[in-house]
Amino acid sequence: MKFAEHLTAHITPEWRKQYINYEEMKAMLYMAVEEAPSVDSVEDEVLKRHFANFDENFFHYCDKELKKINTFYSEKLAEATRKFATLKAELKTCIEESERSAKKSKSLKKTAGLPHRKAQELKLAFSEYYLSLILLQNYQNLNHTGFRKILKKHDKLLRVDSGAKWRQDHVEASHFFTNKDIDNIINETESMVTNELEGGDRQKAMKRLRVPPLGEQQSPWTTFKVGLFSGSFIVLGIVVVLS
Repeated sequence: MKFAEHLTAHITPEWRKQYINYEEMKAMLYMAVEEAPSVDSVEDEVLKRHFANFDENFFHYCDKELKKINTFYSEKLAEATRKFATLKAELKTCIEESERSAKKSKSLKKTAGLPHRKAQELKLAFSEYYLSLILLQNYQNLNHTGFRKILKKHDKLLRVDSGAKWRQDHVEASHFFTNKDIDNIINETESMVTNELEGGDRQKAMKRLRVPPLGEQQSPWTTFKVGLFSGSFIVLGIVVVLS
């Protein structure tokens, strides 16, 4: 599968405009080659000037795409961080309330633990949240791959190495690529669900957190769940504040 098709199959639909514009960049490259003067009819300097002018425009476009991706990633990461803090606060409050109830109870059969209904609500909330994290991690990986492939194509078609240098200096040093906070939050979420909601059973926790294969085109259900979680999280935040 060509990368353009791979990208289309993997994107989160509502984020479509926030991904690398790979097709446009590829079209720019082929156009530059097609419009280049014939080697037999012009001097080398004319040909070099043609591709130098192209590179100026091409790398300016790359820079705009990189800034767009960095900005979007930062916004989504900040949103994910806030959501995680809210979920942790909700879980902590529920655990503390359950422990207080258990201590007050005179029945020996009463033990500390979340009420079944509340536990199910939290498990669902963490499951939906985990999906949003995986989608953001996928966004991070797809865009890095997109830059790597388009700049490699640039160098192959133009027979230069300026694309590889630009990638090293800009993409490899960019926030969306170097930042590992999303990986840390994913690991913390897995541990929290395992230890606090599934009694230490990691296999059970990961089964609950399992997301649809990202190698397949995302179903309307996946898109719906992401949208539903984003909307309903406001309600959860209000509940935490009031409690």
